[in-house]
Amino acid sequence: MIILYTFISEAKHQSLLDRHLPAFPIEIRKGILRYKRWQDVQLSLLGKVLLQYGLKTHYNISEAEIVIFPNKKPHLKAHEIYFNISHSKDLVVCAIAEYPLGIDVEFRDPKINYQDFMVQMTAQELQEIQNGEDKIKEFFTYWVRKEAVIKAHGAGMMLSLDSFEIINNECSIEEEKFFTKNIFIHEDYHTCIASSDQKIKTVIPLITYFEE
Repeated sequence: MIILYTFISEAKHQSLLDRHLPAFPIEIRKGILRYKRWQDVQLSLLGKVLLQYGLKTHYNISEAEIVIFPNKKPHLKAHEIYFNISHSKDLVVCAIAEYPLGIDVEFRDPKINYQDFMVQMTAQELQEIQNGEDKIKEFFTYWVRKEAVIKAHGAGMMLSLDSFEIINNECSIEEEKFFTKNIFIHEDYHTCIASSDQKIKTVIPLITYFEE
């Protein structure tokens, strides 16, 4: 598994568009440019750039067609390689592996009130957060695990956060088991990967900063 990450930059925005946007098909370009804020445009673009770079550099795949499953989860056509992209605030990450996976990254916002999200937690999860010395840290650890599992499962918004509970980095959804692993990318962000494949429990991802 490889995980590529980078940060958006307003100063580099136009040069990034000029350099990378023409490399994508017209429909993808339209999708990227539909956003109004430069931050959202760049996050969308760089997520695809990271995927393109990772596939070519680490998997020798220079031409890859992305298809969308009925659950709206993207997949590489004709390749048994899987990927997932996530972004938060200024950071964008892309995970690529030989098995299905999900990745979630969240900026640790010190102003957040975890109690606003109580209805989305199980009683045990809420108790763990409240018992933690650093409640903000505990909240984001909970949040990225849940989101990573949802992305690995592929149900998206149809699966509520309180419908399953992660215990010892494992959970079950509709009789399918999922495993999670926290990883470190940056001190201001929380990151977690998840998969239905047990390999994720012992994997040591190759984490690479993509510099423009």
